[in-house]
Amino acid sequence: MGMFKQLSRFTSVACFAAGFIAFGSAPAGAAPDPNFHIYIAYGQSNMGGTADAQSADKAENPRFKIFASQKCSGKGRNTIGEVYPAVPSLFNCGNTISIADWFGRTMADSMPDVTIGIIPVAVGGASIKLFDQDQYASYLSTAEDWLKNYAKEYASDGNVTKTIIDIAKKAQQVGVIKGFIFHQGETDGGYPDWPKIVKKTRDDILKALDMSSDTVPFVAGELLRSGCCYSDRVSKLPNTMDNTYYASSEGLDGNGVDRYHFGHDAYVTFGKRYAEQMLKAINRAPVVPEPQKPFKGKPFEIPGKIEAEDFDIPGIGSGNDSYSENDSEDHGGTNYREGTGVDIYKKATGYIVGYNQEGEWLEYTVNVKEAGDYTFFAAVASANEISGFQMSLDGKNITDVISVPKNEGEDNYDDYNKVKENVNLTAGEHILRFTVTGSWMDVDYFTFVKGKNATDPEPIGGDNPPDFIKPALSHATGAENYRIFDMNGNYLGMVQASGMQELRASAKTLVKTGGTFIAKSRAGSTTIRVMK
Repeated sequence: MGMFKQLSRFTSVACFAAGFIAFGSAPAGAAPDPNFHIYIAYGQSNMGGTADAQSADKAENPRFKIFASQKCSGKGRNTIGEVYPAVPSLFNCGNTISIADWFGRTMADSMPDVTIGIIPVAVGGASIKLFDQDQYASYLSTAEDWLKNYAKEYASDGNVTKTIIDIAKKAQQVGVIKGFIFHQGETDGGYPDWPKIVKKTRDDILKALDMSSDTVPFVAGELLRSGCCYSDRVSKLPNTMDNTYYASSEGLDGNGVDRYHFGHDAYVTFGKRYAEQMLKAINRAPVVPEPQKPFKGKPFEIPGKIEAEDFDIPGIGSGNDSYSENDSEDHGGTNYREGTGVDIYKKATGYIVGYNQEGEWLEYTVNVKEAGDYTFFAAVASANEISGFQMSLDGKNITDVISVPKNEGEDNYDDYNKVKENVNLTAGEHILRFTVTGSWMDVDYFTFVKGKNATDPEPIGGDNPPDFIKPALSHATGAENYRIFDMNGNYLGMVQASGMQELRASAKTLVKTGGTFIAKSRAGSTTIRVMK
């Protein structure tokens, strides 16, 4: 979530496109990471998912990844078989969730010492024959064009199982294949060999990977019970397949549109049930959930001041997070709240939270001493016209979307403004959430003052403005080297300067037109305005 915003976003995407250094392209001779657990997810449309993703589904978990099985340039997934953040859609380039989404999230929550990876391949409307390498060609030869085209999204010749195997072999170089999750069968209601072919598809993949079913559990999920095609075939698979388990669909609702597909909340619950079965199979008990806790041991008092960087300590398990980050890299580099990935910068007055992107949020446990009207204030800075945020209490919005004023000049992320809104609060302990609605803003602190239209006792600037609203480079001593980038992250060259004025003059020689640019040195980074 600060000053080096556009460049950091650019370099993050570039790292993924180049092969995701942490997992996607292991150094020559490096051993696979035993704590990178990889699961093969395959089947038809319910495995691929049909429900629109909601905000909680889109929050990136730094320990949940996918191996791209389709190119999705709009999501930064440009290389088949490379590792990317597991954000919807896992199986295509859309905005839907599947069983695999909350299977992976739950597995990551339940095993804090591992990273979870998914190899996702699902073809809606497909028979199990599509996944049988001895039958797929003849099956597709008589299939309708839409199904052929669907399969070709994974493999030009329709051999989707070969795609799974090819990606899995690459995955074995960086992690360990730990199991399968499978959902299929709606198309094969009258196919008597279905259990036998399901087993064959699994065994063929394991043979190609030189693995045994003894050590690789297989979890299948039941079909929609209120739908067209439910039977006891899935629950009986463990009778014909070794090391096989099933996830029950009991009580899960459909989407209300057709007779085949689950609804959004059912996908969430179903994914968790898959994870429960897999955890049993690998003899790993889920961790006991723990709620989030105040960072300094006790809730912030309202009325009072809340430092943005002192968000709650996250708990354990789903629903107990205290923050959401769009990427896991700490762009602030201060090591304050190390391990969270929240971008915290050091200023003269203390720490601030920067690099805030749309959809990110921070939570704080607060204690409202007295119910009633308050004036809410936030100290914020931005160089963008679209930056904004919203505040909520226990999941209920207490403000409208608040726009952050755009600062002018070279040092616009060092110049803080106050924004405010009247709010009404109930007494007692609550969870206060700050949600970013418009990207690229910094936030220093929040204050709540009793009464409507009150005056904030925390001044910004005044007759003796604090150092943090002054250009940081004006204090530089001696020449430093600065790398200059445009706001799209393009590297323009390096200059040497000993202060802001010299830096602007030197950068002017590198740029073709005037505008705002990013200067980065060993000491940090800032934005500069160059006139041509």
